Amino acid sequence: MDIILQQLRKPYGVLIPWLALVLLLAGVLWAVRTIGVEGAEQSLAELELEWNRARQEFTHHNVAQKARKDLAQVWSVLPVERDFAPLALGITEEAKRDRVILPALSYKTEPTLVANTNKGVLQGTMTGRYEDLRRFLHDLETAEELIYIEDLELVPSDTQQRQTLTFDIKIATYLQSEPNKPALQ
Repeated sequence: MDIILQQLRKPYGVLIPWLALVLLLAGVLWAVRTIGVEGAEQSLAELELEWNRARQEFTHHNVAQKARKDLAQVWSVLPVERDFAPLALGITEEAKRDRVILPALSYKTEPTLVANTNKGVLQGTMTGRYEDLRRFLHDLETAEELIYIEDLELVPSDTQQRQTLTFDIKIATYLQSEPNKPALQ
């Protein structure tokens, strides 16, 4: 204790308590920073990571929910397999309305990789004037049913009729399988 009192009596002695106070405050600051702030920053980083994970999960959930709604909407548009023959008949009737000759439209179903779904394919030749063919194709593409024109190929004609065109056409749609029919896996 005598050494401290001797040091305090020297000219720089007045600074020793202040220096001790500064060192004490620096130690307290270091302790608070190490224990309090860094711990809080680490907790904040963990909470931000958890928040980002939750947000991403919520986004995935919303995307999946929208996909389910879209799938249900598409599924509701697909005709049932037993309605495929009437669909082919309807396309033939549409061709007649548009003054397009569609003499022999063959149809078949093909299995797909999607459960409870088959692909229906309609093939044949169609003949008519350009305007009528264009109207018919437009009517097919804008129909309520999910119908795709997969292939359309001009058939070279040897006839003198320059007014008509003949095409080989391939139309496809997707069909819901019959409820009792086993699905292809």
